[in-house]
Amino acid sequence: MVSIRPANFDDLIGMQACNLVNLPENYQMKYYMYHILSWPQLLFVAEAENKKIVGYVLAKIDEDSEEIRGHITSLAVLRTYRKMGLATKLMRASMAQMAETFNAEFVSLHVRVSNRAALTLYSQTLGFDTKDVEKSYYADKEDAYNMQKKLTPPVREKPPPPAAPAAPKVDPSIRDRPGSLAAKIQEAFAKQTEETTEKEEKEEVEESERRKDDVENLDSNKGGVDTFAEDNPDAKKKKNNKKKKK
Repeated sequence: MVSIRPANFDDLIGMQACNLVNLPENYQMKYYMYHILSWPQLLFVAEAENKKIVGYVLAKIDEDSEEIRGHITSLAVLRTYRKMGLATKLMRASMAQMAETFNAEFVSLHVRVSNRAALTLYSQTLGFDTKDVEKSYYADKEDAYNMQKKLTPPVREKPPPPAAPAAPKVDPSIRDRPGSLAAKIQEAFAKQTEETTEKEEKEEVEESERRKDDVENLDSNKGGVDTFAEDNPDAKKKKNNKKKKK
């Protein structure tokens, strides 16, 4: 069984060996190190059960472009492990990280015009379009197709709101145990409720007594001067007129 996983420094020698066996375009070790130090999220390997690197994708973010653009530097799979979809998986893993990590809008690559298998993979399976032809692109003067694909931005779901913390469950036997914290709180609450009730009853009695005294005072003033009209100017005039008549 072959697994696809992110590449690390220990994989660089295996990646270089895979490149030397499969491709005429070869790179020095420092070029692999430059990629993994600059864009570690974009490098993936295909690893067999015996820990052998049987395929890889070397990719980067194009620094010379005004827009954010990914670029596939090299892709290779050992001949005995082809027809297993490994190249497709390696490409999709790298392109997904271009969009998710770097917000890349496009990805580009170059492929020899004579490499029919690679052209089928890029155009039919992965959806690349041929942008133009670059003459004498390779060291042996063979032309290259410049291919490009628009990347789909990842859909980021909003995280659900944090759930309210559940109330701690209290064992009834512990809650009702004398001397426990729950019992003390319950006792204090009952005492406070009782004191509040007594205070309210006392205030009601005092209010009732005040009302009774007011009624008695009102009855004792009947037939005399209206004490509630002392600030009325008309009432003062009537009182003065009565004094003059006398």
